[in-house]
Amino acid sequence: MAEKKIRVLLVDDSPIVIATLKKILSKSDSIEIVGTAGNGKEGMEKIATLNPDMICTDLMMPIMDGLEFTKQIMENSPKPILVISSAVQKEDTGNIFNLLQAGAVDVYPKPRGNQTGDYDKIADELIKKIKVVNGVVVFSRKKTTSSFQALPTTPGVDTTSHSFPAAGTSHNFKIVLIGASTGGPPALLEILSRLPATFPIPIVCVQHISIGFSNELVKWLNNNVSLKVKTAKQGEMPSAGNIYFPTEDCHLGIDPGGKFMDLKSVPFKGHRPSVSVSFYSFFEYYRANTLAVLLTGMGDDGADAMKAIRTQGGYTIAQDEKTCVVFGMPKVAIELGGAKEILPLPNIAGRIKELCKVF
Repeated sequence: MAEKKIRVLLVDDSPIVIATLKKILSKSDSIEIVGTAGNGKEGMEKIATLNPDMICTDLMMPIMDGLEFTKQIMENSPKPILVISSAVQKEDTGNIFNLLQAGAVDVYPKPRGNQTGDYDKIADELIKKIKVVNGVVVFSRKKTTSSFQALPTTPGVDTTSHSFPAAGTSHNFKIVLIGASTGGPPALLEILSRLPATFPIPIVCVQHISIGFSNELVKWLNNNVSLKVKTAKQGEMPSAGNIYFPTEDCHLGIDPGGKFMDLKSVPFKGHRPSVSVSFYSFFEYYRANTLAVLLTGMGDDGADAMKAIRTQGGYTIAQDEKTCVVFGMPKVAIELGGAKEILPLPNIAGRIKELCKVF
């Protein structure tokens, strides 16, 4: 049986860009261009008639730009969206996070003038990214909220032999740890935006992110959640009402006195900050009072730490395959036996509140 092709709609106001994208994507036998549009308004009309599997769109367009187009799609006819634009370069962090918040799965910067010669590399990268984005299950987003539409709860991996604890019956959580990589920013927003400003436990988040983006991620989240989002400071004590991220290009740990430590040790599995390094450090201090959550991401960072936390008395939640952008880190954690529960993304915040006695 022939492989089902990914049906893609291209939206860009430049005929040259459309022609270039068609040429690039023709290199893949698994991608079919089903239509093109010159702006978001025309794109919405094409979606209604063509029903593509996913959309590749520019950001800067007349009549309806890519941001408004993304919002309209996610409100009315959710599809995986990849934004391909010259306005999502490394320095365009505001545009990038606004698009992710609106519901775009990922962005891909159009090559600058001095990069266009490496055609085969660009083609391979873009085709790979389209295949990843197409595999994402998206959920409708309404104008009144940035949250996803809820899904039914997926049972934990060991429900046949253990019942989940009611809120607070066997744990008195003192720290919540969250690790994420590819697809992490919108997943973090989905969870953190559902937690109240009165959330009684400090939260530590570790997100794999390129150098130069960390501070912008903190600012973006701080503008969209009720809790205070900040970069952890060396020697500071974790306190309730705050969400902490590592200093850029540093692992984040905690010392024997319960204060944050910036760790400039070598990258772990290619990452600094590393989910595993932080999870191990905080679990060493908080032990069974640790609640750890592992979200979407490529690779296996955090998986071994999840197993250690679960087997030594802490509590662990892994994001399920259906709602992950990349089911890598949670998958390995589950295979290692490191997940007490496996939940779809929209259900994780509610479970955190239940376990931490927030009603």
